[in-house]
Amino acid sequence: MRALRLHGDRDLRIEEIDDAPAPAAGEVRIKVAAVALNHIDLWGFRGMAFAKRKMPLVVGAEASGTISEVGAGVTRFKVGDPVVMYGAKTCGTCRFCQRGQDNLCTDVAGVMGFHIDGFACEYVTMEDRLVIPVPAGVSLRDAATAPITYSTVEHMLIDNCKLEPGETVLVQAGGSGIGTIAIKLAKSMGCTVITTVGDDEKAAKALAIGADHAINYRTERFEGVVRKITKKKGVDVAFEHTGADTFNQSLFCLRRGGRLATCGATSGATITFNLMQLFQQQYKIHGSFGAPMRAIADGLKRIEAGVLPVIDTELPLADFAQALDRLEGRKVFGKILVHI
Repeated sequence: MRALRLHGDRDLRIEEIDDAPAPAAGEVRIKVAAVALNHIDLWGFRGMAFAKRKMPLVVGAEASGTISEVGAGVTRFKVGDPVVMYGAKTCGTCRFCQRGQDNLCTDVAGVMGFHIDGFACEYVTMEDRLVIPVPAGVSLRDAATAPITYSTVEHMLIDNCKLEPGETVLVQAGGSGIGTIAIKLAKSMGCTVITTVGDDEKAAKALAIGADHAINYRTERFEGVVRKITKKKGVDVAFEHTGADTFNQSLFCLRRGGRLATCGATSGATITFNLMQLFQQQYKIHGSFGAPMRAIADGLKRIEAGVLPVIDTELPLADFAQALDRLEGRKVFGKILVHI
């Protein structure tokens, strides 16, 4: 079968490799339809990994597909079912896996496409417990954005920050894949959304998908604008994923007792902040990495209900390098999909 494999720093090649094996008991074989790109892919292509990995490596951490074969004992799926796949190989037996906190697995084998072979290939075989059904009426195109993008937003805003209808949310980098979904999810709950973007064109697009206020952080100090918009009260929730360049300002934007969730450090991983500010303002800060499988199912339900992804670009596998250049150049607004 065809696969996109990483041989070294930025060395990606489309190659013929051995076909995915027939499913054993408790496994399914999936024909991959589309792979969605994320910043974690860029980190992987640059050689940044949190664990040792063996090259060459099939890339792709977020994808959708269709069941092509089922192994013995599998009753949850039948051939032809549309599905998405969990992007980490968890143990399934530790106390966290057993209580549905898959992203806290104590014996995870790695992230697909980052530490172990991923989804940018024609077929994958995996345990059926790591596969999530796609609701009727949700396209494989849209579903491909659920395993990481929707689930990350769901976990940050709903699981961690307990976002409530009518609250005010600051979404950093509203043009990113997760930023666009954070805007749309919050608006679907009746929240007021303030977002930051890198240029006026993205500001217009953010407003078009539902943001109430869009701030060009290159021309304005967003923290001052946010305080003005909220009449110095601050926001209830800050959706933070850009890192050192914005973290302290995001804290400053919170109201007393406000909540912040962070899942990224694109602009830098190290900060210092005022502990007195933290406890006097009674902030709640949530580190959020990945999401449980339940959050993927919840994200698919939001798509089914009409909270659709923003798709920036769709390309064939042969143009994968072009997709990466667009993502790395921060030209993207929404998600990039690569069709297998």
